[in-house]
Amino acid sequence: MSLNTESKLKKGITGPLLYLFILGDILGAGVYALVGEVAAEAGGAIWAPLLVALVLALLTATSYAELVTKYPKAGGAAIFAERAFKKPLISFLVGFSMLAAGVTSAAGLSIAFAGDYLSVFFEAPTIPVALVFLALVALLNARGIKESVRANVGMTAIELSGLILVIAVAAMFLGGDNGDASRLTQFPEGTTPAGAIFAGSLLAYYSFVGFEVSANVAEEVIDVPRVYPRALFGALLTAGVVYIALGILTAIAMDPGALSGSSSPLLDVVMATGAGIPNWLFSLVALVAVANGALLTMIMSSRLAFGMAEQGLLPSVLGRVLPNRRTPWVAIIGTTFIAMLLTVTGDLATLAKTVVLLLLVVFTSTNIAVIVLRRDKVEHQHFRAPLVIPYLAVASCIVLLIQQEGGIWLRALALLAFGTILYFATRWFSGRQASRSA
Repeated sequence: MSLNTESKLKKGITGPLLYLFILGDILGAGVYALVGEVAAEAGGAIWAPLLVALVLALLTATSYAELVTKYPKAGGAAIFAERAFKKPLISFLVGFSMLAAGVTSAAGLSIAFAGDYLSVFFEAPTIPVALVFLALVALLNARGIKESVRANVGMTAIELSGLILVIAVAAMFLGGDNGDASRLTQFPEGTTPAGAIFAGSLLAYYSFVGFEVSANVAEEVIDVPRVYPRALFGALLTAGVVYIALGILTAIAMDPGALSGSSSPLLDVVMATGAGIPNWLFSLVALVAVANGALLTMIMSSRLAFGMAEQGLLPSVLGRVLPNRRTPWVAIIGTTFIAMLLTVTGDLATLAKTVVLLLLVVFTSTNIAVIVLRRDKVEHQHFRAPLVIPYLAVASCIVLLIQQEGGIWLRALALLAFGTILYFATRWFSGRQASRSA
């Protein structure tokens, strides 16, 4: 494979734009509710599960860095599976798992956008607002990749500024000789440190999985081998530093028991410091974070559908692009429609857990693909992961998979069963068309 192969998609993503693209999706909306959930599992040692989750995410990210720079095509994990396993059905199911995770995540984010944070400003029925929100995201997505990632720059700046504000307010509070640093090593009663940290890591891992979205815009990145690894690892480490700083400061500033399970933990911390930050400000930042996450997720989903269509795994109509904008408009419409349907199938928590399980399936496949494809040589230079890393990444995914609930497994398996039916139906239809044209 050569990097000089012509693409139908326009290359408009530079290194800084890609860094902010990845950072924006990693930060996402989860962190605004994450700290309270982790505190419920790990007590005051909130920082420890966040650190473990960062290390686990970096393992799989290393596999992505190698494969994306080696095969920079839209389609991401599905393309890697096709090259590694040479089984169209496996490639389809990996791609469909990623696609299902993407549209499910967007559905959950649309519900979050239309929920409690929006109600601070005005009351409106959740489902209609969620559908309108998804339609607006689709319009921005269709306008162009450059416009979309530029919008991401502004939204990422806002959500990151909100997190930095929390860190600054908490740090000033502690500077006034307030808080209790001994909480950093306190765990909930009846738990062991190892058990509490692992349980918290399962939740914390969700906050780092946004990096895989970037694999599906690789075809639109300028100078992939040089730019992609720097942007990927830089974004993950930046998010990790922000998360761990939040974990440390919030545990010192506020009793973990009061923080445990809170749906607005960062706002609770700010209020506990007496800084006088108005409620509407954090609600606005949270809405921006949710919108940013939805935009990036739908960019990924539409590019993945486009890439799978280009590989003959989905109907070729999904490979159509707008003449001037050169964006995959049919794929954008299709993925948006599916996300709209999913908004009425479950609550936010159920959708989020389903996303994690589906992504772990994808990550396991990608980590195995790195090992298999080491024998495949390409014409250009690319990032190469240390050999032991993919093996450690596979093990980490398996450990996390076996911890998932039975009900979530049934939901994910139902989606994959639907994907299998769709795969064979597509092949049958394609075969019929070929017979008629013969």
